[in-house]
Amino acid sequence: MYGVIGGGGAVMIAIVIILVSQSTPQYALLLNPVIQTGTSTDMHVMVQNTGKAPLTNVRVDYGHGTKADIIPVLNPGEKVWLSPSNIDTNNNVVVTDDQGVTVTKPYTTPIKTPLADSD
Repeated sequence: MYGVIGGGGAVMIAIVIILVSQSTPQYALLLNPVIQTGTSTDMHVMVQNTGKAPLTNVRVDYGHGTKADIIPVLNPGEKVWLSPSNIDTNNNVVVTDDQGVTVTKPYTTPIKTPLADSD
């Protein structure tokens, strides 16, 4: 009886592992360009490899008249933060690589939350 239960549990675990590994694409990336304004303007661009395989020659293009950044290799799960300067925030950030992945996103501004009153 216990052998049947244990065997069934092992099969279920194997099925879950197979389904999860198949749901992750081989080549994929996440792009998050953020601009924060206040006393100064602060821009950050996060690029993360969300696929199963390394991405090569990842080119981060900030728009017309700016110098692109190149990441030679971005391994699965790896995240890189870039801080471009003198960027026209009306531009979109475009990321491409040797594997054919292209992602385009505009800069976003995080929502400012009010500080809680401290009585």
